[in-house]
Amino acid sequence: MKSKFLTAGLIAAMMVPATMPVAAQAQTREIRNDRRDVREERQELRDAQRHGNRHDVREERRDYRGAKQDLRNSKRDWRQDNRYSNYRAPFRYQQFRVGSTLRSNYYAPSYRPSWDSRWGVPRAGRNLTYVRHYNDLLLVNERNGRVVKVYRNHFNWR
Repeated sequence: MKSKFLTAGLIAAMMVPATMPVAAQAQTREIRNDRRDVREERQELRDAQRHGNRHDVREERRDYRGAKQDLRNSKRDWRQDNRYSNYRAPFRYQQFRVGSTLRSNYYAPSYRPSWDSRWGVPRAGRNLTYVRHYNDLLLVNERNGRVVKVYRNHFNWR
C-alpha cells in the first residue's frame, strides 16, 4: 500500500516540472504564427494593390494592420513573462571573458534559465550550460566553471 502511494507521488513529482516549458513553447509558437500571419497579410495586401480595387486594398490594409498589432501584443506578452525576471545576482556585475573561471555559485541552478529558441543562441552542448549574469548570457562548462562564450547585453534588447 505504501509503495503505491510512493509510486504515485514520484510520478506526480516528475510530471510537474514538465509543464513549465510548455507555456514558453506556447508563447514562442504564438509569436511564430503571428509572424507568419503578418507575412501572409502583407502578401495579400500587395496582391490587392496590384490587382484589386480600392475597397479590396482598404480591407487588406485593415487586415495587415490587425496582424501587426497581434504580433506586437504577443511580443509584449512574451517580454512581460516574469519567469526569468529574477536574474540579478547577490554580487556585483563583473564583465566575464572567454576563458574566465567562475565559482560554482555563479552558475547555480537559479541563474540557469532553460534553453529557449527565442533567445537566438544555439542549444548548449554536453556539460555546457547557459548562465544569465545581469544582461549578459554566458556559456559555461559545468565541469570546471570555465566560460566558453559570452553574449554581451543579450537581454538588454528584450
